Amino acid sequence: MKERRQYERFLLTLPTRMEPINSGKKQLFDLKARDVSASGAFIYTPEPFSEGTRLKLDLTVPSEKIKELTGTESLIECEGNVVRSTPTGVAIHFDRECQIMSLRGL
Repeated sequence: MKERRQYERFLLTLPTRMEPINSGKKQLFDLKARDVSASGAFIYTPEPFSEGTRLKLDLTVPSEKIKELTGTESLIECEGNVVRSTPTGVAIHFDRECQIMSLRGL
């Protein structure tokens, strides 16, 4: 089967804070992401989310992975939509407007 992914996928696990947008109530989930690429990630969730659910995500890249470049941890902030839901988590497609920010003092 031919690989259809446009971006390289990285087999790493990142701490992730996830917040459903427009759910009517403020909910924050501290979870783990895996299989991260420039266009999305798989997020382990305790319960499934409906396809199309809009999410705000903060993925923390630990300093040991990028210390040679910045000396700090970095936070990837982005929004996206659930494109696939399974009993163990959800696949998220990121918007193009993701931002990478340094977390100084950690």
